[in-house]
Formats: sequence, C-alpha cells, structure tokens
Amino acid sequence: MTKPLIGVTTYLDQARWGVWNMPAALLPAQYPRLVQASGGLAAMLPPDEPSAAARVVARLDALVVAGGADVEPVRYGAAPDPRTGPPARARDAWELALVEAALSSGTPLLGICRGMQLLNVALGGTLIQHLDGHVEAVGVIGRHAVKPVPGTRYASLVPELTSVPTYHHQAVDRLGEGLAPSAYAEDGTVEAIELAEPAWALGVQWHPEMGEDLRVMRGLVTAAAGA
Repeated sequence: MTKPLIGVTTYLDQARWGVWNMPAALLPAQYPRLVQASGGLAAMLPPDEPSAAARVVARLDALVVAGGADVEPVRYGAAPDPRTGPPARARDAWELALVEAALSSGTPLLGICRGMQLLNVALGGTLIQHLDGHVEAVGVIGRHAVKPVPGTRYASLVPELTSVPTYHHQAVDRLGEGLAPSAYAEDGTVEAIELAEPAWALGVQWHPEMGEDLRVMRGLVTAAAGA
C-alpha cells in the first residue's frame, strides 16, 4: 500500500552547520519523524510564492502547518502587543495560502501551535497575543493537561484527559467561521479547534511532535489515505 504524502511547512532562517552559515529551510526533525512513525511520507514545504500554494497542495495527500513565529497581528486586524514576536511575513503569506488551498480542495489539514492559530486567522478569527502559564521556561517544552470536548473529531482520536507537550504564549480568541473548540486546558484556553465533517481540518495548540502520542497524526494520515 502506498504511504500518503504529508507536506510539512518549514522555517526560513539563518542557520549554522559544519563550515556553513547561511539562510536555510529549517524543520525540527521531530516533525518528519512523527509523520513517518504514523505511517506517512514527509515532504518539507519551505516558503514560496503564495500563488503556487494550490498547485503544491494538489500534489499532497495532507498538509501539516508547523509551529513557529507569532502570526503578524495585521493578519487579524490588530495592533501588535509589545510581547508579540517579530513577524515572519513570508511564512504568514505562504502558509495562509496553503491553508486556504487545503480548505478549498478538501485536503486533510493539521495545524500545530502556530498552525492552529493560522487556521483560525484564515477563517476570520482572532488571537490572544499574550497569556501566561503555557511556557515553562524559554526554550523548554512544558506539559499540561487538555480535556477533549465530547462528540468532536479530536475526542474520537483522544477521548481522555491527556498531558501534552506545550510551548506557546498566544492562543485563539474569537473563533473563525465554521470552527468549533474540541479541547480545552484547565484554565479555559482553547487547545484544539476543528471544522465540522466532511472536512478534515484540525488544529492543536500543543506540540505532538515533542511527545510519544501518535493518535492525532495517525488520524491525519488515515484521513489522507482515505482521501
């Protein structure tokens, strides 16, 4: 059986390796490892011209929008908070175009952290630009519990209260059109969002690639195989 091809978006940043120090398309290795462990083939999608997004998505069986920089507040009509990080405009433009192409074509979509926030923004939602308690320390992945909403797609994948790897200081505020919350943190923060069936579009605020639980990614890979 052919494994589904899962595109994963990447950073575009200055990087050093060996004798080199130059711009690079970067993706933590945990992302492709999670795709591979879940039964998919991983393909990196560095920022490109937004006009190419539909053609790229047409070649994929599913799309993962990875974590990274804060979404630029202008994308959801807000002024930047002093604690919002510097913009990654090329990523914003490219990944929003990919999300829109995936939604238009019915391609299964998983947004991780920043990717969940972009899914919300793409559908007209807004973000909380800063909240405390979801980052253990700079550069340290923490953990906290998330509770699924019964009857949702996420709950069908992970039906119980679960401790998840987390590292974020922003979150969903007003939900985008058609989105529903499918998991919450103990403090009430929306931790997962999804579109109603038949679309397969799910966003999680945590970082499944930093843990051992494959169920969310396996759900995406299964949807990709069925599509």
